[in-house]
Amino acid sequence: MVSRKHFLFNVLIILIPWLSLLFIGKRNVKRYSLAGMFVIVFEILNHLYGRKRNWWKFYDKPKWFMRDELPFNVGPYMPLTMWILKYSYGNFKKFILLNVLADGIFAFIVMDFLKKMKIVRLHRLNPFQFFIYIHYKAYLIYAVQYLYEKIKNPTGTNNTAQTNYS
Repeated sequence: MVSRKHFLFNVLIILIPWLSLLFIGKRNVKRYSLAGMFVIVFEILNHLYGRKRNWWKFYDKPKWFMRDELPFNVGPYMPLTMWILKYSYGNFKKFILLNVLADGIFAFIVMDFLKKMKIVRLHRLNPFQFFIYIHYKAYLIYAVQYLYEKIKNPTGTNNTAQTNYS
């Protein structure tokens, strides 16, 4: 049975990131949503693999993907990806730095907090391995966004910034 704190955590981990997208702007939502959707699908596959390998353990019984891992996939991954892309796309070093910061906070601080809250703990991974597990996806996300921009605008010019003086 799901504990009250686990249920509340799941609601907050989904609601807060998605509500933050109200402030990102419609144009940015459209521009970065493909990379955001990619990260959700890719992360679901990663979580299924990690679950099978027992890389983490959720405290509530019985184990259930929809209650345990899925809120992490549906909640923060897409909105956070879109925010990081908004503030750093076009500057790869800045993108990686922001991802290192976000992934480091999650792997070393948030996971420790979740363990103390008895929601989830790392089992067969140490925090550094978990950091690598969540961080490597940043390179794939940037590649997806880069390819999307390349296909969407093959000439490489930004039509919104051009002014025609003829």
